[in-house]
Amino acid sequence: QVQLVESGGGLVQAGDSLRLSCAVSGRTFRSYDMGWFRQAPGKEREFVAALRQIARSTYDADSVKGRFTISRDGAKNTLYLQMNILEPEDTAVYYCAAGIVGDSTVKLTTAYRYWGQGTQVTVSS
Repeated sequence: QVQLVESGGGLVQAGDSLRLSCAVSGRTFRSYDMGWFRQAPGKEREFVAALRQIARSTYDADSVKGRFTISRDGAKNTLYLQMNILEPEDTAVYYCAAGIVGDSTVKLTTAYRYWGQGTQVTVSS
């Protein structure tokens, strides 16, 4: 089993920055590909960013390119999402996910086996 616990969400103004953290426990951190997803009220959960173990490849949604950065600290078993130049459209619950994924499935929610409980990010205009 793998447990994921997100933290770092909050209420910020447009243009501000936040860093989300996802603490991973239960299995070796390096065993899994990791992703961040988000879900706004009334909308489906959508892909934000991912980091695969193979070649440390990273993937970003077009809507966050150049603003968000995914990274991990293996020593701390923690995944991060640095979010800069936040926009009101970024308001959502952000979820951390873990699984074994491929290039063709990295952006699919169904590809990830383990999920955290989510952390709320609210960006005011």
